[in-house]
Amino acid sequence: MKFENMVGAQFGRKLVASFAACMLAGHAWAEWPEKPVRMVIGFAPGGASDIAFKMVQDVLSQKLGQPVVPDYKPGANGNIANQATATSPPDGYTALWANVGPLATNTYLYKGAKLDPAKAFVPVTQLTDSPLVVVVPKSSPYRTMQDLVQAAKKGDTHMSYGSAGNGSSMHIAGASLALALNASLTHVPYKGSGPAIQDLLGGRLTFMVDSRSTTAPFIKDGSLVALAVSGDKRVADMPDVPTVSEAGVPGFKVTTWQAVVMPAGTPPAIVEKLSKALRETLGTPEVRERFARIYTPLVGSTPDEFAKFWARERAEAKTLVEKAQMQID
Repeated sequence: MKFENMVGAQFGRKLVASFAACMLAGHAWAEWPEKPVRMVIGFAPGGASDIAFKMVQDVLSQKLGQPVVPDYKPGANGNIANQATATSPPDGYTALWANVGPLATNTYLYKGAKLDPAKAFVPVTQLTDSPLVVVVPKSSPYRTMQDLVQAAKKGDTHMSYGSAGNGSSMHIAGASLALALNASLTHVPYKGSGPAIQDLLGGRLTFMVDSRSTTAPFIKDGSLVALAVSGDKRVADMPDVPTVSEAGVPGFKVTTWQAVVMPAGTPPAIVEKLSKALRETLGTPEVRERFARIYTPLVGSTPDEFAKFWARERAEAKTLVEKAQMQID
């Protein structure tokens, strides 16, 4: 066989092999998922992330035709889950259910943070976007948000706020409020909202800015008093509770959100398929009703829509951390 023919034959075989590999890969993507999908959650069972995940788990599993199973990796405000997800094979069988902390704030908050979520992950969809609520115990001397604001501005008393942990949306909200008021407010981080609320009820904290799903039962039974909501408008079921902006902090807005991302390198076809399944899941009447019961508005964005939102949130988090001089070793 002539050299030219040998080269041509080898090239032809490589071309056929490459084409076959692409066809097999395309088939794999089309058939995805063929086994359970692991959803990494960076917070302990029973928390806000776990509650939200379980509200979609059954319907999402039906949409995909395979179980979606939680894999809890709590610690470091989601950083441990971030690392576990980022180092997983980008084969479509690992996703991360996260929030503003691990996806935006932690990069700037934790000194020496090595993982950049924007590079480690690809966006799938934003799930929720909810205002927080400023609450005080019923024994508090502050009966309105204006009372709290004025006391903080005067700086004539020690004021503390609790959160679910460093870098959590509750921490960010409290730090944002302190910055807006130019006030000295002591942040006390906990391992979740539960223990923080217990200390708030016991009078060991001045206030909290926490999720509505967590605070609702205590507001309902009167043990906590809602002073304001952190969004840009009032909420329908608490029409008499003003926004923080209305109560004397113009322009103040902090919300908490949850989203799903996948390891960088995950095939776009799989990312889109999971995104579509999640969007369809959030659109079902039963799932919408479940989230309505915990006062959580749903989003359900496309990967591109979430990418734009995510970029804005990272920029805002960077600015806040720098201005508030927040740093964790």
